[in-house]
Amino acid sequence: MMIKVAVYNKAGKEIDALKVNEATLGGRVRYALLKQAIVRHQANKRVGTAATKNRSLVEGSTRKLFRQKGTGNARVGNIRTAKRVGGGVTFAKIPRDFSQRMPKKQRKLARNSAVLVKLLNNNVVLIDELTFEKPRTKDFVEILENLKIERSCLVTTSNLDANLYKSARNVPRITVMPVAELNAGDICNHSKMLFTKEAFLSLLNEGKTSEN
Repeated sequence: MMIKVAVYNKAGKEIDALKVNEATLGGRVRYALLKQAIVRHQANKRVGTAATKNRSLVEGSTRKLFRQKGTGNARVGNIRTAKRVGGGVTFAKIPRDFSQRMPKKQRKLARNSAVLVKLLNNNVVLIDELTFEKPRTKDFVEILENLKIERSCLVTTSNLDANLYKSARNVPRITVMPVAELNAGDICNHSKMLFTKEAFLSLLNEGKTSEN
């Protein structure tokens, strides 16, 4: 099945169109793989540095406070026990690594599925070029308005452009990313995708190469 995608200029006028074969992006949406990639993306953001002291880490003597029998009191251990003020935490948190691994081929399939979902829902916008002589947020916002992009958007270019990045970094809910760094998590975290024509073609060519 072929999907037609319009190409616009900075003024928001349609100047060209591209036909995209679904097979280039995997042919179908792999929802299970897409979910796995999103969970991995979120898990890899977790720092995992939370820590509390257990009874072996707090300061204090290990001596038993008083003998086990004959005092009339309940039996008790040392001063580090969690029952006492200043004692250790019963189930203490320790630093841990939440990161998950995923094969490169699966990451690419999940990314392509995420892009395919955006295409099927008409949430992909193509622009012929997106360059700035100097950083200027006002010009970038004007382009978004011309393209009728009002919600969160992932701007994708063939290479990282410093002027574009500086023009967009203060705009809420906008992320600029080179096509080589695209992943399913970031794609699904944004309502729309704005590709430069060059970046989109490079993504499609990568898909054709992997098919061969």
